[in-house]
Amino acid sequence: MRELLEAVAAGEVSPADAEARLAGYATDEAGRFDAARERRRGVPEAILGDGKTPAEAASLAATAVETAGRAIVTRTDPDQRRAIRDRLGEAHPDADVTVRDRSGVVVAHGPTFEPPSLDATVGIVTAGTSDAVPAGEAAAIAAEMGATVERIDDVGVAALTRIVDQLEALRATDALVVAAGREGALPTVVAGLVDTPVIGLPVSTGYGHGGEGEAALSGMLQSCTVLSTVNVDAGFVAGAQAGLIARAVDR
Repeated sequence: MRELLEAVAAGEVSPADAEARLAGYATDEAGRFDAARERRRGVPEAILGDGKTPAEAASLAATAVETAGRAIVTRTDPDQRRAIRDRLGEAHPDADVTVRDRSGVVVAHGPTFEPPSLDATVGIVTAGTSDAVPAGEAAAIAAEMGATVERIDDVGVAALTRIVDQLEALRATDALVVAAGREGALPTVVAGLVDTPVIGLPVSTGYGHGGEGEAALSGMLQSCTVLSTVNVDAGFVAGAQAGLIARAVDR
């Protein structure tokens, strides 16, 4: 501890970084960032954009880069993305910032951050283009956990030949996240064709009775083939679960 305090006094370690090392989290004006989650759980901490002001999202992103070397911000809107870019440009001008406008995920790596690398592949499968937002979130998280991510898009059950054509690619993965809305049949079909763990990701598409992802969630929970299912639009959870499987495969 004395060495850490001396490093703070010498300006070699910031107070926020020191707090994170001692307590496992860092506090700023927007809340607390769990800087130790990845060491503790194997899943990187992410900042949820929903419900936060642009300034709050940007402040936590800067704290994340300062204490963990990386920031992951999910479900951001355009104002939040601009604020994050501006704040990181001021606080961490050497950070490498990637903005995924479609999925709303912003990832920033500090100059000394070393991304993990796993010898495992996660497949991200979508039934249609409408499933791209939560699927993109899952892909971003799995990739940040070190997995190689392979996308297989627009292979819904309305034309089964589309998924059959991708059997070789599906079977080559170590874990699959399968995103589908409406009746949510695609994960059930895929799980009956592969020996890879399948994570069903219901998407809030569809309308009328069972719309907004309800029928998709129910269908995946009632699947007669073996799969696990996350909540509606829970791309982060699906991607993190696939990433944990990838870590186990790598070990």
